[in-house]
Amino acid sequence: MILSHVRKVAQELNLKERQIEAVVTLLEGGATVPFISRYRKEATESLDEVQITSIRDRVKQLDELDKRRAVILESIEKQGKLTPELKAKIDAAETLTELEDLYLPYKPKRRTRGMIAKEKGLEPLAQIIFKQEPGLDPEAEALKFIDKEKELPDAASVLSGARDIIAEWVNEHAESRAKIRELYLTKGTFHSKVIKGKDEEGIKFKDYFDWKENVAVAPSHRVLAARRGEKESVLMLRVLAPDEEALSVLNTVFVKDNKSRSSVHVKLAVEDGYKRLMSPSIENEVRLLTKDKADTEAIKTFQTNLRQLLMAPPLGPKMVMAIDPGLRTGCKVACLDAQGKFLEYQTAFMHQSESQEAEAREVVKRLCKKYSVEVIAIGNGTASRETEAFVRALNLDGVKIVMVSESGASYYSASEEARREFPDLDVTVRGAISIGRRLQDPLAEMVKLDPKNIGVGQYQHDVDQAKLQQSLEDVVVSTVNHVGVDMNTASRELLMYVSGLGPALAQAVVDHRNKNGAFKKRDDILSVARFSVKAYEQAAGFLRIMNGENPLDASAVHPESYSVVEMMSADLGCDVKELMRSDKLRQRIDLKKYVNDRVGLPTLKDILAELAKPGRDPRAQFEFVAFKDGVNTLEDLAPEMVLTGVVTNITDFGAFVDIGVHHDGLVHISQLSEKFVKHPSDIVKLHQKVTVAVKEVDLKRKRIALTMKLK
Repeated sequence: MILSHVRKVAQELNLKERQIEAVVTLLEGGATVPFISRYRKEATESLDEVQITSIRDRVKQLDELDKRRAVILESIEKQGKLTPELKAKIDAAETLTELEDLYLPYKPKRRTRGMIAKEKGLEPLAQIIFKQEPGLDPEAEALKFIDKEKELPDAASVLSGARDIIAEWVNEHAESRAKIRELYLTKGTFHSKVIKGKDEEGIKFKDYFDWKENVAVAPSHRVLAARRGEKESVLMLRVLAPDEEALSVLNTVFVKDNKSRSSVHVKLAVEDGYKRLMSPSIENEVRLLTKDKADTEAIKTFQTNLRQLLMAPPLGPKMVMAIDPGLRTGCKVACLDAQGKFLEYQTAFMHQSESQEAEAREVVKRLCKKYSVEVIAIGNGTASRETEAFVRALNLDGVKIVMVSESGASYYSASEEARREFPDLDVTVRGAISIGRRLQDPLAEMVKLDPKNIGVGQYQHDVDQAKLQQSLEDVVVSTVNHVGVDMNTASRELLMYVSGLGPALAQAVVDHRNKNGAFKKRDDILSVARFSVKAYEQAAGFLRIMNGENPLDASAVHPESYSVVEMMSADLGCDVKELMRSDKLRQRIDLKKYVNDRVGLPTLKDILAELAKPGRDPRAQFEFVAFKDGVNTLEDLAPEMVLTGVVTNITDFGAFVDIGVHHDGLVHISQLSEKFVKHPSDIVKLHQKVTVAVKEVDLKRKRIALTMKLK
């Protein structure tokens, strides 16, 4: 732990230094973010997951900055150019940009015009001219450096070389680069134009065929969209600054206002240094900076969407028939028991000949009867509405029909996890099983997918993949531990996200369970191979044993606090089960009585709240949604048509809504409410049932414009 980092992070996040120290110490000791947030509130003074994650990430950034600082200092020292003043500046640099600006003059680089001029011995002349002393005649001085063997045949070539050297000094001047960078960021403009002949091919980028927007205010989705258009060779994208103002800034720094003849050459060198060296360099930097900012905003939106998706209401333990619709190859029909166990599958041709449709009707009816099916889950891909109509026409008494998003199901069905679980089944059957399971328990099924393949973000394949991966993994870990995991039913994929576990221990838990049967109590997990006491400390509070020997094993109360609960029940003259059942008994508890050196009021309050609702699923209740009959394709839509839909994705510019026509419609941010909307997530949530009206249908681009501003 570096104390200077602790002080800096505390100042930046407006927290106490002791809080930062506590978090860093716990993280270095192997504790996870969910564990620290939930079970170490006394140490951190009740910091939440967002704050703890911010501390973790910022400390990591500062560590990486220090590593780069050390590399730069070593490089300059080896060159014999590290002065005390330069070292002080490098030590004081607070950002990577500042460091790189200071390093630029000493950074090994390809052979430049300035280097060539120095090799020809023109640096002394450049220094003389750069001083801009009154009365100096640069042309006369240049005559002293004429050397035909060095390709310096006249004064003009000599002065040109000297200006090349000065141009590089201008470009490498850290303070000036900072000023021009700030100018680009505040007054620079994005310009994108369509590449000639790409109008039709790149029609989806039509909004950016002639786009101009200030760098300072351009929203992340437009920046990423323009960059994607450039990547797909449809658009030319530039970041342009007001050149006259930039040159004015640089001339103020470098050109002395004494009308000396040297100043004329310095001014020429400044212009060359800006246009040839600094401007392209800063433009690239600003492109990266704005890309990084856009990535951060896009990843934040993705995180919000993913959390909502993983927290989607579960159907719960019901017998399910899952159908993966298909036309030519038929519909794959899979039956699952209430816990998601695969029972049987059939292929039913619901959209072929009359005889095949008759046979399909019998298949569905027979399986529904055989397995007492309560809900039919239909994937929302190709032929989904036709399949829904087919099944509804069967009038299956008491059986509900639900459309389920197929997004990512194909990735899972072809994955190693799916092959390991169902080695003898076709990928389409695995897809049907996944559709049924994601209805029963979205969290348990979605964790099997790479979050990037779920499709609930914006430009997820364009943003920094390492940052995206880390951010999304944080969300999955946070959500899994927030909900809790049943030790006796959870898959390897779900268990691996539990605090303190991981793929190897998760597999060991499943193997032990398969060999020895269900766990009877939480600490039975210590008998799993390679399961350490440290792993148990981190994981135990997030693992559940339903209907086990100890009622607290079904709750979020950590085993390290069981003795506190037992003391409470003993003081009240009851057992733990009675204490958990009775509000009156719990109301008699004086929490201050149980405060000690290890357990404080924050933990005691959490314990009391958990005793009132042990193991209760924090997710909302499932709600059935039905699409409008007769509206199955884009062609069925008409302006002002009012429809019921489900929010499938939320971006910075609006929300996408499934209205049952195979293409989600967009409710632009301006159409979400009559009131001003800062961000769509303030108005809608994923899986939310909404009522929308059709504004416009673009059949050519397959786009639907919707509104929630209903009269």
